[in-house]
Amino acid sequence: MELRQLEYFVAVAEERSFTRAAERVHISQSGVSAQIRRLERELGAELFDRSARVATLTVAGKAALEHARAALAAAGATGRAVGEVTGLVRGRLSAGMVVGCTVTPLFEALAAFHRAHPGVEISLLEDGSDRLVEGVRTGALDLALAGTAALPEGLETLTVVSERLVAAVPADHALAGRPRTTLAELCAHPLVCMPPGTGVRTVFDRACAARGLEPAVTLQASAPDAVADLAARGLAVAVLSASMTEHHRDRLVTLPLDDVETPALLVLVWKSTSNPAVRELLAHARRAFAAPDAG
Repeated sequence: MELRQLEYFVAVAEERSFTRAAERVHISQSGVSAQIRRLERELGAELFDRSARVATLTVAGKAALEHARAALAAAGATGRAVGEVTGLVRGRLSAGMVVGCTVTPLFEALAAFHRAHPGVEISLLEDGSDRLVEGVRTGALDLALAGTAALPEGLETLTVVSERLVAAVPADHALAGRPRTTLAELCAHPLVCMPPGTGVRTVFDRACAARGLEPAVTLQASAPDAVADLAARGLAVAVLSASMTEHHRDRLVTLPLDDVETPALLVLVWKSTSNPAVRELLAHARRAFAAPDAG
């Protein structure tokens, strides 16, 4: 008894026709008939009543149908189980990370995955958030950590950070004495920002456009620490998210932006049809980002 015989048997039973079953399994009708006859000889009973135009199950056929379906399902499950194990024993996993951002929990997740599955080759690409998300969409990347102003449509996401924007200035700046500021006040000064395509910049640009403001972005840097450092030296007012200024509190005063309510997001993105290696890495990532010292 072979699995293909059971497949053909189930196809004929469900289609109630040898002709339609042959079309379904993509072989000739004579081939289906021959394999069903062979199966019947092995079982010692006829499975179909062939006296009518419609193929109907005999009593023996009815008794065999559910077992045949179960055998095919078990064979499929076996193949999937082996495929998942194989995917975690050897293979490739491509991850992406937003440029200029050192995200320790992601590194912890990659390291834990590597220890558990050393046979899987890991690659890590640093790029702009827009290109990272597009890489996940096209399949060039399996998973990416990207900054964005809104959750990407059509992809699975895990929000790691959701923060409002702040302005950061040195203590002797004209804005430093205020408890908070607005976009209009901010745009009266030269600005240093992260480049277009990052989550923080996207939120900022959209907020300015919605109010008809044209900010004077005179300096750009990919790394948040570089943006903060340039601001601390008095070259321009920095636009960052709240946590990006934490390590510079001794040099910078942070001012919440009253009229920018949309948060900047840092999210893990992946496809819902991701392979077993991605699902395993995600399990490590969830634990790493949930750890008390993940921030």
